[in-house]
Amino acid sequence: MSNHVIDALDTALRSWNAMAGSGQENAEAAADSFEASFYRFIDTVREWVYGLEQPPQSMEELFDLPLIQTVLDRLPAPLYLNFETEAELMIDGIVRIDEDKYD
Repeated sequence: MSNHVIDALDTALRSWNAMAGSGQENAEAAADSFEASFYRFIDTVREWVYGLEQPPQSMEELFDLPLIQTVLDRLPAPLYLNFETEAELMIDGIVRIDEDKYD
């Protein structure tokens, strides 16, 4: 399952880079693509975390996991806060409804 997390991260990062390099005429489509790929990545991380034999009970425990350290090392700084927010929701057992994402 950890390979799924890395694959989803790679996809989100490609979308992030595409969005950063898109022209004004493609900006909205690129942003929508990134948003969708980011939340697929978050969903994949959530599935992995919840599937652990002993899921972390705190942010510190989550961020100490080697796979999460790899993710954090690869995330661009602007995405760190978004990931942290979603990680807090994971720890609290809260799953956003699609229309609540990024609103």
